[in-house]
Amino acid sequence: MSSAPPSPAPTRSVFARIMRFVLRAAVIFVVVSVLWVLAYRFVPPPVTATMLGDAFAGRGIDKDWMSIDRIDPDMPRTAIAAEDGNFCRHHGFDVTAIGRAIRNNATGHRLRGGSTISQQVAKNAFLWQGGGFFRKGLEAWFTVLIEATWPKRRIMELYLNIAETGIGTYGVNAGSQRYFHHDASKLSMAEASRIAAVLPLPKKRGAISPTGFTRRYGNNIAKRVPKMQRAGYYSCL
Repeated sequence: MSSAPPSPAPTRSVFARIMRFVLRAAVIFVVVSVLWVLAYRFVPPPVTATMLGDAFAGRGIDKDWMSIDRIDPDMPRTAIAAEDGNFCRHHGFDVTAIGRAIRNNATGHRLRGGSTISQQVAKNAFLWQGGGFFRKGLEAWFTVLIEATWPKRRIMELYLNIAETGIGTYGVNAGSQRYFHHDASKLSMAEASRIAAVLPLPKKRGAISPTGFTRRYGNNIAKRVPKMQRAGYYSCL
């Protein structure tokens, strides 16, 4: 009598265990990330991965949280003019800006990103610096979550408080004290525009007596603000 073929049960059992582990891990990730995002809607992030990187590199962490209600209104306006003109009009992703950045980079011009302020908050608050598809995928997930659960003013509030404004300096209030020796509630339009001009490259640009591109960029930002205000680009603030 011929022997029966071996049973595939052990193989199916291993596969089932792997799938259960993956499913469990996915559920845990979703629950933890949602609770994390909900927590930051109401409390300031105590520290971020970027801040820790500066601390470990010996650059220190200089930050001083300030409510968006106290920050001079020109600061969020200049940030939108500089970084994300459609901030009040999109839901986390600006498809037009992304397409423009891709075309610009493909033609060999100065590299530009297409990240919105919401995406930058997702990266700065919950993730780490650097690229890669895995990091970008997580960034997209957190962007969807914060847009779904936070009002736009809260997104802007976190952005203005955790974005780098200089080496080891985080937030516009700490940046204002570093560059202009007063807090962010007293920023002038020129000062707010200079800080906004520093945001894309905070480790390479300075807001005090800016020269070259940074000076021209800051002046252009200041000129955009009243035009954008008249056109309703700040309606969510």
